[in-house]
Amino acid sequence: MLAWLIVNEFLESKKFNEIHKYIYEAAKRQGIDLEQKTNAQLLIDLPFKEKTGSSSDFILFWDKDVRLAKYLEMKGYKVFNSSDSIYACDDKSKTHILLAGAGIVMPRTIIAPMTYNNIGYTNTGFLDEVADKLGFPLVVKECFGSFGQQVYLVNDFNELTVKVKQLGAKPMLFQEYIRSSHGRDIRLQVVGDKVVAAMYRYSDNGDFRANLTIGGKMKSYEPTKEQCDLAIKSCKILGLDFAGVDILFGKDEEPMVCEVNSNAHFKNIYDCTGVNVADAIINHIKSRL
Repeated sequence: MLAWLIVNEFLESKKFNEIHKYIYEAAKRQGIDLEQKTNAQLLIDLPFKEKTGSSSDFILFWDKDVRLAKYLEMKGYKVFNSSDSIYACDDKSKTHILLAGAGIVMPRTIIAPMTYNNIGYTNTGFLDEVADKLGFPLVVKECFGSFGQQVYLVNDFNELTVKVKQLGAKPMLFQEYIRSSHGRDIRLQVVGDKVVAAMYRYSDNGDFRANLTIGGKMKSYEPTKEQCDLAIKSCKILGLDFAGVDILFGKDEEPMVCEVNSNAHFKNIYDCTGVNVADAIINHIKSRL
């Protein structure tokens, strides 16, 4: 069996290269000849012809170039995850709209009105409603971002206004601060209809975020059935074959979806639990072909 692993040409780091290596080795163990290609090697060339021959039995799309993913799907390739599901996760505002529409429990979320790059927010009157409905502190998130680095806690109206002006025309959303989950959450790795690994993430330095990239710590975790069901249902709603789902602890420990990551890094959860998610992903894709 032949397959492509598509990565980003311009994103070069040890963190990403390690993940690519795990995927390559998992494919090899399961008899798949996996060839790595970048989004710069597979340019979108329009109008297009359908694929010819058996150049690839499937594509594992480990990037967020959703236009390329859609193009390859239109050419007849089987792409995992799909372009629509990657886009639904990459844009956090779309993630929350889709999940809320299906009744998924999550923090109350208000999406900032769209503006234009050359204009910005000439009127921030809408922030009065944001403050009134969510109270303080509240969370400001850029709609596109990773590793918790585009997530901010603001404590009053002045901080909120300053942050919004700093972000300018970037798409953003405002979210209820879940005090009961301050500095802690869980990451569930979902593959197919199963949670294959889980870890508890926590901060002991006062940061309200628990992301490991910004100083959080981790330990193995045994998720509840309710937490697993919520994560699996969220992935099905978003059309994902595999994902990392971040769950917060709401009132009385009620699980709440924080984010869903279509291309979740699994090096940390491997170090924490010994579970190699790459093996589960490759096995799942084979079952779908």
